[in-house]
Amino acid sequence: MAYEELARKILDNVGGKENINSVTHCITRLRFKLKDENKANTEILKNMDGVVTVMKSGGQYQVVIGNHVPDVYAQVLEEGNLSGESSSADADGPKGSLFDRFIDLISGIFQPVLGVLAASGMIKGFNALFIALGVMTETSGTYQILNATGDALFYFFPIILGYTAAKKLNLAPFIGMTIGAALVYPGIAGLAGGEPLYMLFEGTILESPVALEFLGIPVMLPIAGYGTTVIPVILGVFFASKVEKLMKKVIPDVVKLFIVPFTTLLIVIPATFIVIGPIATWMGNLIGAATLAVYGLSPMLAGLLIGGFWQIFVIFGLHWGLVPVAFNNLATLGYDPILATTFIASFAQTGVIIGVLLKTKEKKLKTLSIPAIISGLFGVTEPAIYGISLPLVKPFVISVIGGALGGAVLGALNVSGYTVGGLGVFGYTNFLNPAEPGLGMVPWIVLISIAGLIFGAVVTYIVGFGTLFEENEVATAQGVEADTNVEGAIIQANGETYIEKEVLASVMEGNVVSLSEVKDEAFSSGAMGKGIAIEPLDGRVVSPVTGTVSALFPTHHAIGIKSDEGVEVLIHIGMDTVQLDGKGFTAHVKVGDQIGVGQLLIECDLDVIRDAGFSTITPVIVTNSDEYLDVVTTDETAVKSADHLMTVVI
Repeated sequence: MAYEELARKILDNVGGKENINSVTHCITRLRFKLKDENKANTEILKNMDGVVTVMKSGGQYQVVIGNHVPDVYAQVLEEGNLSGESSSADADGPKGSLFDRFIDLISGIFQPVLGVLAASGMIKGFNALFIALGVMTETSGTYQILNATGDALFYFFPIILGYTAAKKLNLAPFIGMTIGAALVYPGIAGLAGGEPLYMLFEGTILESPVALEFLGIPVMLPIAGYGTTVIPVILGVFFASKVEKLMKKVIPDVVKLFIVPFTTLLIVIPATFIVIGPIATWMGNLIGAATLAVYGLSPMLAGLLIGGFWQIFVIFGLHWGLVPVAFNNLATLGYDPILATTFIASFAQTGVIIGVLLKTKEKKLKTLSIPAIISGLFGVTEPAIYGISLPLVKPFVISVIGGALGGAVLGALNVSGYTVGGLGVFGYTNFLNPAEPGLGMVPWIVLISIAGLIFGAVVTYIVGFGTLFEENEVATAQGVEADTNVEGAIIQANGETYIEKEVLASVMEGNVVSLSEVKDEAFSSGAMGKGIAIEPLDGRVVSPVTGTVSALFPTHHAIGIKSDEGVEVLIHIGMDTVQLDGKGFTAHVKVGDQIGVGQLLIECDLDVIRDAGFSTITPVIVTNSDEYLDVVTTDETAVKSADHLMTVVI
């Protein structure tokens, strides 16, 4: 795929780079913070080749791309001359609800580290697996190096989150990193868990050991230290962003370079150790206790609800709300039962796509299903959800039921995760308890995930579903003369059968020219799609179909249309006429307008085109012709507006 063109189209249809506050990406989505979402052409983006769908959630405008999102993201940054690290904290535009802002904050902090986070978790998981299988011992050098590789990110997590949180909250990134580094500084971390000077709030839920004093003020440290924690550094960075902003206002420009970070660090780091850290620790303990209390009321019910709703959370990007809870549980408890209950959801989703693949007669749907299954097995289900199961409805419902049942079983077995690592089949090692020998619950989890896969496939195959593209298995239609007045007709000719998808009327009056004769390789080679060309006799361009204007070039020399039947048409008036910069062209429609057959779209002055030395020949292209069996063009040598021009067949 030419990502340059896709990136340009995405930028154009989100309102241009000037409408972008920031853009990041996760596993499958570009996540934009737009100044005005009303400027984005959502329907055009949804129907664009290379885009799965568009979601608006958590204060973000999410363009779902699929597995190749990193390549598209890089090209978007290049085409839009964007840094990809822009802060949206103080950007103009609506802030959204408090919940939207929370989801946006959490996703913005964790998304940049998502890939290496999963990789580190996988390394930790496989290291635990090697120990469980007796391949190596904890005293071996190999284990020590692999353990350092997998554990480094988690141990120094406050430093990493200090950076990402600072970027999100518009704080100087190295100040955020320094705050995180102070929390895990060896000299301080070594005091955690040691003999305390004395205890505060003894006998209460807030009981805390005082490890040291700062100017006579007691400093409470969590027993395990601040390594792997998430809440203290995020709150510390949030406080620092406010302090830094104030310091920039009151400190003279001549000394801002070093006095602003000096005062910010001098205020924030002691405050983080004395006030923010202990409060965050208490919050973390309370959150952990609360989630476990809810889970403890009925692990099966909790698993049923979380496992069932997980894919719905993913659709709207709300799953980020559970991420801090999981990390907090891992930091305070050493394990997390919450995200563990969602593990079967991706297998149930993948199973329903297997059922679709086995059941459907649609060739295109079969083609789409194979890569969706491969992605799903590795835990990336957005292509399956948006591209297949959600549009078909029934398969998605079945996958939700499968995820709920799988979550209920995991809950009933009290399954917990011990790291945040790989997804799908790479996620099995997340459930290895490094403190216990053997494989623990992993064999059961493997069996349950296989059961989820089988459940999705079998139930989908039995229940069935509708058609996604309404295609039929047909033979070639070349050389067949169709009754072009009857759309959707089933036509027999020369022992062959085809179905007429849509008839396209002529867009202009003029002489018909084969596309191969057009002196532009992009059109003559068929790279843009199948079609025909017209040497016009007048400058009135009308619509060939009933549909919607999907694109209109600023110079008005070309227009894109999507018919109500899904046929995408490009009309390019003249060759190289973009160089006229709109001179001689008048548009009578705009993007998003509903249009009918024969409706005037553009008027052009043919003499202006000829006087400038350009050809007036006008290609009419079905740009998504690869989705259909063929495009049969007229045998006439001349046409008038609204005459039959070509027929799309399936």
